[in-house]
Amino acid sequence: MHVVSYALFLVALFQCRFLAFAILDPIDFLALQSIRKSLHDLPGSNYLASWDFTSDPCNFAGVYCASDKVVALNLGDPRAGSPGLTGRIDSAIGKLSALAELSIVPGRIYGSLPESILQLKGLRFLSISRNFISGNIPVTLGRLRRLRTLDLSYNQLTGGIPRSIGTLPELTNVILCHNHLSGSVPPFLSHGLTRLDLKHNALSGSLAPYSLPPSLQSLSLSWNRLTGPVDKLLSRLNHLNYLDLSLNQFTGPIPGRLFSFPITNLQLERNSFSGPVQPTEPVTIPTVDLSHNRLSGHISPMFSTVQNLYLNNNYFTGHVPASFVDRLLSASIRILYLQHNYLTGIEISPTAEIPLRSSLCLQYNCMVPPVQTACPLKAGKMKTRPAFQCKG
Repeated sequence: MHVVSYALFLVALFQCRFLAFAILDPIDFLALQSIRKSLHDLPGSNYLASWDFTSDPCNFAGVYCASDKVVALNLGDPRAGSPGLTGRIDSAIGKLSALAELSIVPGRIYGSLPESILQLKGLRFLSISRNFISGNIPVTLGRLRRLRTLDLSYNQLTGGIPRSIGTLPELTNVILCHNHLSGSVPPFLSHGLTRLDLKHNALSGSLAPYSLPPSLQSLSLSWNRLTGPVDKLLSRLNHLNYLDLSLNQFTGPIPGRLFSFPITNLQLERNSFSGPVQPTEPVTIPTVDLSHNRLSGHISPMFSTVQNLYLNNNYFTGHVPASFVDRLLSASIRILYLQHNYLTGIEISPTAEIPLRSSLCLQYNCMVPPVQTACPLKAGKMKTRPAFQCKG
């Protein structure tokens, strides 16, 4: 239906007094028609049945209007378990000049993001997660200066993260996890950025000390190939409440002041962090995982206030502080994994009963474990290190 026939159609409706809604801009009307033609319900979905262009498009499922313009497009049934949609995102999406919000529920949307998205100058929210979007992230997304949330997670995107995205001044959430992105992490300049989730990609390179803003509250970079030290960067991010840098190749020290941040879950395992770890005060983070690194020195008693503590597979030496034993026997510590280090003692009675809800593993250290406890299968069967590994 072209613009002239649509206008005649609306006039006829007025004359018949059937029209009880505002007249949608003809350009938006035609754009919705093109978008509809490129999308289909997956089996079990009846979402697009309401898209009957003989009625008011502003009453279509997922279409929201202000005056005569479409301002939000939320495509697909948002209820959990709904099948979703399939097809491509038509380039006509760029004709919706007043669009501020675009989301598509999980489904089987495929193809690349249309370059026409750059025309949506007022777009604030873009979320197309758990679909099959492929190709590169358009560099032109950096022209959407009002964009606040960018969620393209769980797709098949390749290439790098455009540096232009990092320059967007109003960004608060960037979620690009579970794709096939490569290259470096660009600097993010938005002082309102609170969440950055890039886990499960193939990102590489190092992070500069001032590449991320101190406004960050949640940072997830796990399962990448990132390298280099991050101690200066982390020391600045004092609003963090979630941090996961696991399964990378980060090096250097872990800053002591990190443990005083309001973090609820700290995941730094399986990197190459090194040196001693010295929190400045008792650690109140419920779960701390520093396992499978190259950390050394004595274990700080400041960690005895942690509920779930993973220090296994490092180079820690000396005696385990007595405060750990006290809290373990009172069931204040739920998990204490110290296996595969170079520890030489722990003051605990061989007849001590470890609470059922607590778990302790001491094997493969430079001592015979004074108590027999169940350890994870991955800890192996050897109870102590060979003597030649414990000299000096």
